[in-house]
Amino acid sequence: MESSIQRALADDGTATIIVEGEVDFSNADELADCVRGAVADWSPPLVRVDLRSASFIDSSGLGALIEGYRAATEVDADFRVVNPAPSFRRVLDVTGLCEFFGLVTEDDNAGRTQATGA
Repeated sequence: MESSIQRALADDGTATIIVEGEVDFSNADELADCVRGAVADWSPPLVRVDLRSASFIDSSGLGALIEGYRAATEVDADFRVVNPAPSFRRVLDVTGLCEFFGLVTEDDNAGRTQATGA
């Protein structure tokens, strides 16, 4: 299973975690660690997890998102999940997590950032 998880810092201080490929038990910790690292390194006012290029997320990945939410909110940062695939959005709807994660779909041109390795 291939995954690429990167983080980026925008000029406005927003931290974006960019997820490509699959997130499952084998790499869910990488996602959670990436969010925690962004929070620790940058103290952002907002953490966005962009799932536009995520092809699959299982319950371990969902757990990693919850861990990321906790890390962000512990330092009073907002946490948002953006651009999930329709199938994953349905999972979030059913579990009641859409509102929890402030789920929005963004325009492809919004929030341009420069990516760096996690």
